[in-house]
Amino acid sequence: MKSIYLASPFFDDDQIDRVKRVEQALADNKTVGDVFSPRKSQFPELTFGSPEWQSTAYKHDLDHLNDADIVVAVSDFTEDSVDSGTAFEIGYAVAKGKTVVLVHEKTGLVNLMLAQGAKTYVEHAEELTALNFDQLPEQRYVGEVQ
Repeated sequence: MKSIYLASPFFDDDQIDRVKRVEQALADNKTVGDVFSPRKSQFPELTFGSPEWQSTAYKHDLDHLNDADIVVAVSDFTEDSVDSGTAFEIGYAVAKGKTVVLVHEKTGLVNLMLAQGAKTYVEHAEELTALNFDQLPEQRYVGEVQ
């Protein structure tokens, strides 16, 4: 069973709905062990945005990225909007040699770096339930890139 780091924006209702569906699909997958979702780790005892909160959240997330076997990343990007935190997490994972699974439910082109950086590409969160994370298939994005 693999440990998963879930990289995803969660700033509006649409993004929160999407990340919750990804969390549920991963919870329903028998080849997935632990799932770390930064959305669920917000340090309510600290003042959001304070230097202490920033340092704590950054270190905590990096520790979990380092410990994860696989990064599942939600591509919620449009041509005009990129979640820089998710982009950072994907780039960090690739630099560390971690396998990336890209979930891209929105319409539009996929960024070249994400398309090439992900080993497995899916278009619906629910597809994660059936993936064998112990032996992930190479399932690359095929299409135009931006």
